[in-house]
Amino acid sequence: MAAGNVIIAQSGGPSAVINNTLRGIIHTCIQDSHTFGKIYGAWHGIEGILKEELLDISVQNKYEIELLKTTPAAGSIGTCRYKLKEGNEKDLDRIIEVFKAHNIEYFFYIGGNDSQHTVLRVSEKCKETGQDTISVGVPKTIDNDLGDNEFKLIDHTPGYGSVAKYWSYNIQNLNEENRGSSPADPVMVVQVMGRKIGFIPAAARLADPGRELPMQIYMAESNVSLPEMSENINKYLVDYGRCLVVVSEGFNVGNLGERTDAFGHSEFGASKTSVQQVIVNFLNSVKLKARGAARGQIPGTDQRHAMIYASDTDLEEAYMVGKKAVEIALSRENGWMATLLRASTPEYRVIYDKVPLKEVALSERRFPEEWITENGFDVTDAFVRYAKPLTGDKWVSIPLVNGIQRFTRFRQVFAEKKLQEYIPEAY
Repeated sequence: MAAGNVIIAQSGGPSAVINNTLRGIIHTCIQDSHTFGKIYGAWHGIEGILKEELLDISVQNKYEIELLKTTPAAGSIGTCRYKLKEGNEKDLDRIIEVFKAHNIEYFFYIGGNDSQHTVLRVSEKCKETGQDTISVGVPKTIDNDLGDNEFKLIDHTPGYGSVAKYWSYNIQNLNEENRGSSPADPVMVVQVMGRKIGFIPAAARLADPGRELPMQIYMAESNVSLPEMSENINKYLVDYGRCLVVVSEGFNVGNLGERTDAFGHSEFGASKTSVQQVIVNFLNSVKLKARGAARGQIPGTDQRHAMIYASDTDLEEAYMVGKKAVEIALSRENGWMATLLRASTPEYRVIYDKVPLKEVALSERRFPEEWITENGFDVTDAFVRYAKPLTGDKWVSIPLVNGIQRFTRFRQVFAEKKLQEYIPEAY
């Protein structure tokens, strides 16, 4: 039996470790050349499949593949935010055509909630049309909102551990800034990613598990009004003379004029204003109980791609979940997502397994209410115990050339196109 070809694609917002998942898939496929033939990377996710833009990974230098370990974001093969909308059957038919034209027997899609729905639809279309392509979902999202509220489908998603580490370190640095400048700027408001769920802002507590800093954390779930927030902050100003305020980009301050992507998700980075700015303006419009003013800042996409802050634990797990996805494909099982579950042992350990795509597609985990403190602006020790092992305990070693980070740069070698040009339905 001839080896079948492979397509790997990525979707949604990237992370510091997404390319190590890609590397895990590539490595495991290469190790079984009797089963897996050509390995292609879909150029910018599902859009690359629709447009038949398939980067040939099989011809790439091994060194470039190894560099995927410490290459952040998704520049290696690209990502997308393209939605296979209900009723857009032409897109699904086109995917099947591309699979047939390039002898694709294995399809791996790395992404979050919506991405798992995409791979589920592709899987179902393959079954419906008799196309013998195994489709496997591979989890990725910094928001950690994929899965169920009992953490039985997946304990955490690759990518979250690194953004949690980023904030555990950056809050320490912001505290040093605030300590020094508090006579003039007693309140520092920092906006953190997290549209609907509080896992990312909650990670700020990892910077101070002993609760020694004058810090308040406001998540989308906090249900605190701006007047209540200012009252909380003023209490800290009286007690400590300063206050660090960590706020989720999804914290409700009213209409921000934000845009939405193809999946209907708010794009706060494209808003007319920001949560942080609204809060700073409000605080400076009321009387602070300290001399000086509130000021703020918004670290941007660096929180999800700053490789220097990547968690070594997260990197390892991202690689292994990619490897697990290939093992699922080798068993000729369709419609599954690779997952990781926390072992019931005193020391932190994960088990790699699989869950049905139907159970995780479009799933949306909530931040546990019991992990939010009664006052609404902090998280409990139970959250700290859950999240701390994910951040690792080592610095990642990043290759440098002339003092500049060396990332993967694949040669732009694409498979020869065999089909007519196609314009995706949602364009």
